[in-house]
Amino acid sequence: MAFIRSWFGNFTAFQILIIGYGLVTLTGAVLLSLPISSQTGTHQPFIDSLFMATSGISTTGLAVVDIGTYYNMFGQIVLLCVFQIGGIGYMSFLISFAYFMGLRLSFMTNIVAKESLSVPDYRTIGRFFSMVLIFTLAFEITGAFILTLLWMPQFPLHQAIYLGIFHSISTFCTAGFSLFSDSLIGYKTNRLINLTIIVVSITGGIGFIVLHDLYSYLRKTIKKQYPRKLSVHTKIVAVTTSCLMLVGTAIVFISEKWQPSTSFVDRIMISAFQAVSASTTDGFNTVDIGSMTSASLTFIMFLMFVGASPGSTGGGIKTSTLGLLLVFIWHQIREKEENISLFKRRIGHQFVYKAIGVFLWFFIIIVIDMIILSATEKASYLQILFETISAMGNTGLSTGITFSLTFIGKIILIITMFIGRVGPMATGFFFIGKQKTLNYEYAAEDIFVG
Repeated sequence: MAFIRSWFGNFTAFQILIIGYGLVTLTGAVLLSLPISSQTGTHQPFIDSLFMATSGISTTGLAVVDIGTYYNMFGQIVLLCVFQIGGIGYMSFLISFAYFMGLRLSFMTNIVAKESLSVPDYRTIGRFFSMVLIFTLAFEITGAFILTLLWMPQFPLHQAIYLGIFHSISTFCTAGFSLFSDSLIGYKTNRLINLTIIVVSITGGIGFIVLHDLYSYLRKTIKKQYPRKLSVHTKIVAVTTSCLMLVGTAIVFISEKWQPSTSFVDRIMISAFQAVSASTTDGFNTVDIGSMTSASLTFIMFLMFVGASPGSTGGGIKTSTLGLLLVFIWHQIREKEENISLFKRRIGHQFVYKAIGVFLWFFIIIVIDMIILSATEKASYLQILFETISAMGNTGLSTGITFSLTFIGKIILIITMFIGRVGPMATGFFFIGKQKTLNYEYAAEDIFVG
């Protein structure tokens, strides 16, 4: 035990966190490659099982095989466990168990836990992660119950229950894995199924920080306790998420070439479903993505790039990052003062720098991917760009080229999905190791830009 503690003491919190996700991914890949996981009882090529496991741990949802027909129930449950762990983080289970059992965790464990879901305060880690588990179970069980009822008329009871559980967990974890070959295209006019998926995916995508803040505010309101107010983080997430979904719905609605038989209400519902799917990165689709117009695909790529919110089950640069960047640009144009304010609160410069860093990291990785994939894949530039952003944003939507990826293409997207899950900055910290504090400062000099 002393050796293990000494060995882990040489690693930073980011390194331990990424190693943990890597071990879960490799375990899932090995299990998925075994004959007991496939319908035919044959080995799956390890590159394919690694792709699927990485897609699961990153809750991306991109698949090189048809999940419903290739894997048997064992393989599907293995994949379900992987994207459940990927959705709320393996640290959530560890911390929640320790909290309920009254166990005391080390300082390093608390640091790793804080980084895994962007916990706002060290002092509330145990209570926060217990709330994460409670929220997860509440929304997943509710979603599973509703979906089971909706599928009972079409499938036997045991199959309806299984479909309900699988798709509810996949939705809340914004994984986008479906046991249907066409995702949810067969249910594009089923308003109850669409509404259930939309609500559950939004709760998974807005983040546990927001859910916890809303819960605290509601509890204080009911008990008439003061002070009660929503944090600036919750407000910026709510505003940014709402605007993105509404604008996305409008653009898809206006841009698509609808069949005359599609009613006005169904057009609104389909448009809203795809906007929410891209924004929360749940990855489900009720229309053929490859047949959508260029205008719709372009804005969907933007939604996937932005993604969900911090501390959520989704990916992307995050809604708060986009919101903070827009506020920063507005202050640059409108005011000369250095202080950036939002909702009558001053925002620290370190958060602005981090937002800019996250944006640049995502952009750089996508550019590198595009250079490589454009040379290795036989697909249009738009299809490759869409697939790359979907992988980096952990969304899972595809124009249909995932099945035909080359070996190099699969490797590139595996790396991209994993980086998207743990974060590009955390990946950089993983390779750098322990940061050194400089005890000196260089003289300043101007650089002319713009």
